[in-house]
Parts: sequence; C-alpha cells; structure tokens
Amino acid sequence: MTKDITSTENILSASGFCKYFPGAVALDSVDFSLKRGEIHSLLGENGAGKSTLVKCMTGAYRRDGGRLLLDGVDIDPKDTNAAQALGIGTVYQEVNLLENLTVAENLYLGRQPRRFGLTDVSTMNRNARALLDGYGVDIDVTAELSRYSVAIQQVVAIARAVDLSGKVLILDEPTASLDTAEVAMLFRILRDLKARGLGIIFITHFLDQVYEIADRITVLRNGRLVGTAGTAGLDRKQLISMMLGRELEAVETAPRHSALNSAPARLRFRGYGRRGHIQPFDLDIRAGEVVGMAGLLGSGRTETAETLFGVDPPDSGTLEVDGNAARIASPRDAIRQKFAFCPEDRKTDGIVGDLSVRENIALALQARRGWSRPLPLAEQIALADHYIKALDIRTSEREKPVRQLSGGNQQKVLLARWLATNPDFLILDEPTRGIDVGAHAEIIRLIEDLCARGLSLLVISSELEELVAYSSRVIVLRDRTHVAELTGDGISAAAIVNAIASQSPGRPNP
Repeated sequence: MTKDITSTENILSASGFCKYFPGAVALDSVDFSLKRGEIHSLLGENGAGKSTLVKCMTGAYRRDGGRLLLDGVDIDPKDTNAAQALGIGTVYQEVNLLENLTVAENLYLGRQPRRFGLTDVSTMNRNARALLDGYGVDIDVTAELSRYSVAIQQVVAIARAVDLSGKVLILDEPTASLDTAEVAMLFRILRDLKARGLGIIFITHFLDQVYEIADRITVLRNGRLVGTAGTAGLDRKQLISMMLGRELEAVETAPRHSALNSAPARLRFRGYGRRGHIQPFDLDIRAGEVVGMAGLLGSGRTETAETLFGVDPPDSGTLEVDGNAARIASPRDAIRQKFAFCPEDRKTDGIVGDLSVRENIALALQARRGWSRPLPLAEQIALADHYIKALDIRTSEREKPVRQLSGGNQQKVLLARWLATNPDFLILDEPTRGIDVGAHAEIIRLIEDLCARGLSLLVISSELEELVAYSSRVIVLRDRTHVAELTGDGISAAAIVNAIASQSPGRPNP
C-alpha cells in the first residue's frame, strides 16, 4: 500500500483543458493536478484522452482551451523541447534513444561537455557513471545502449529526462515489456525520485501496479474527467466501473448463446504463451461454441489473439487441432489450419482502403492460394457478390474503394474476407467497436449465425453485455494473464468485473 500523501502543494495543474480534432472532441474541459513528491496514475480505456492530455501538457499538441500552471506560474510550452526546458520530461514505452550510441552519449546527447571545441569524452563518461550511480545502476557507460535490456534502457531514459527536466516526469506504459524483477527495479527508482520531490505521472493498464505504486488515480473516459481519488481509498470495483462507464448494479444480463458444450475440443492449447506478451494459458475451443474474452485495455486480450494466429507466435506450449499436433509460427500457418482473424483496428490492420470491396474480400483466399496462382476475376466477382448479399454490405458497387464505406460495412467486408476462406476457427477482436447501432445488431446476429453453423469463435469485446448475451464461456484477463473462466449461470457482467478486480496473490489490498 502506498503511503499517505504528505505534500498538498501542486507542482503541475491543468484546468479546463480542451482539444478538438475534425469531427471529434478529444478533451472536454479536463482538470488534472500533480503534487510535488507524488506518483499519480492516469487511467482510462482506449480513446479516453490520456495521450492527448499528456501531449497538450508537454507541447506536442497545442491545446484549444484551458490553463497550465507549473509551480504556480502560467506556462504554455510551444513544443516538447520547451516543456523539457521548463522542467517536464516524458519517457514513452518505446524508448526514444539511439541504440547505436553508448549509454553516456545517450545521456548527454545534444549537451555533451566540450573541451577545445570537441566532446570531452572522459568527462562525459565520468558524469554518466555518477548520474547512474544515483539510481543504483552499475553498468559500462561506454558500451552501446543496444547491449542492455529494455529495463536498463528505460532507466537510462528516465535518468536523462530527470537530468534535463527535474520537476515533472511523465511515464507512458513504462512496464509494458518488463518482467517482474525489472518492474521491481523500476519501482525502486520511482520511489527514490518521489522522495526527491519529483512529481510523477504514471500511465499504465496494469491495475496491480497502480495499487502498488500510485498515491492518487485520475480516470478519463471519452475525453472527459470521471474523477480523481486517493489510491488507498478507492475500491477496485469502483475504479473499474469508473473506467468502463457503468455501475454494476445497473447492468442487465441477457440470455447467453448456449449452454456449455460437452463435445470434444476442436482446438486444445496447453501452456501457450509468449514472454512479454501473454502468460502461458490453457484453452479448449469446441465446434459451434463462442468463447468470449474480457478484460481492460492492455490486459492481454489482443496479445492472446495475435499469439493464437501466429502474428506473435508462442515461445511455449502445444496445440492440437482435431486431436492432431499442430504448430503455428506465422499467420500463413494459421490460415492453413483454417484459422481466421479480424483484428481490432480494421483501418490499420484490416482493410486496404484504396482497394475495392471485391479486392478486399478476395485477399485472404488469394493469400492462401499463393500469389503465383491468381484468383480468376470471375471467381472474385462471384465471391464479392455472394458476400455483399449474404452480409448485406451497403455499397453501390463491388468496385467501390472500401475506404468510402461506413465503419460497419468495412467491418462486414473484413468478415467476408475471412469467411471466404471457409474457416473452422474465427477470432473477432472488438467486432462492434466504432460502428452504428444498426450495423452493431447485424454483427451480433452474424456471430450467432456462424456459431449455429458449427464455427468455433473467440470474440474479444469491451462490451460486457454483448459477451454475456452470446458467449457459452467467458475468459477473463488481467495484467496479461488468464485469471478466470466463467461458465453457465456464472456468466454475468458483474462476475466479469469481479474477476477483473480480484486481488492477485501477494498483492496488498487497496
């Protein structure tokens, strides 16, 4: 449990922050304060406004309204360099350092000590050793940064940011690629920086880490401030309700798709996992079954899907398909096993915007055949016409660029692409996100229809009511670990949230 906050002095205060993008309100009069000597966790689901708030505070974005005070003085940094000069440093998940330079060169890049107009290498190395000694890190500062782990690179980035800035440190997902020992090392350093009087903003999706390290928590949702509370007094269920935007008592549960299927498993995953992505898990999936997958953003839902489909292949575990040993080291292997995957970000990872509806639908089938055996145009046309009609894809013609379709119709084109491969196992990652109400209902009906036809489905969704409605089982994830499996009468929105909020072994109660 974190200690009570003793400082009441705000080192950084944002009030009435607004940021508008064409057709969207990214921040709507958001207030945020950071105390001196405090670790303050900023939480929220995808699109909540966390990154936008940070970018507005650090000058990466120009805010459209509001005030920013640092040590009680109005500031308006024009860019990140200006924010850094004022005392605000930021370290991102992907360390923004140069791996081909030495540790010392990275620490003093752009501000190397000079002697006779040249870099004073011996002084730079001596200063670098002294700087890292203050963090309890004993490494060879003359070695290239690439020699060291991500955790050490994070420490180097933090040391540089603090040395440059020295008042406020913003950490955006700093532990995403770290193991337990590395997280412990980082937290030791953060507690030391806190004792020195730094204000630290800690952005993460790992709730256990929030309760271990943070003094206060602020939650954003849809660009608005939901609330700020002391960590010690905030129950996990309350926190999750704040993030998801619903009170558990108000949730209505709909009938589930079907009772638990007792047929032999079509797919049997054992000890399946990938270090740094998802902890090893066991999972059986049967024909005609919808397995729902729930968890907060960053809990490991998408990482599970990408491991199953070979995007990031497993480094542990075994797979059996219909009782036969199988290995999936790439999406090509997955397609051969009659797997299909509709990713969460359909615009970036799914559709090809400039290609036609016809070409998008034919892509996966063409990939399975191999590019040396082009799919005949007549077959592409027949395929496109079939699915345009079957899925009611609203388009004026099959040759229309898919980017010109609505979000719901783009989602149906992506589904059509994979259904054209006649899969046995279909993974849907947030299939109803960002589409209108009518298309939303159609996608739900399609899921139920595919299940009735004997497909095996794994459906990832942030919409708990949806999962309750059509899942025969629900797998719950937290901190990149499969923590619970709900079945039968045990499936409810409240049960899902309870599983997300449940205490990890060895963690202190909030």
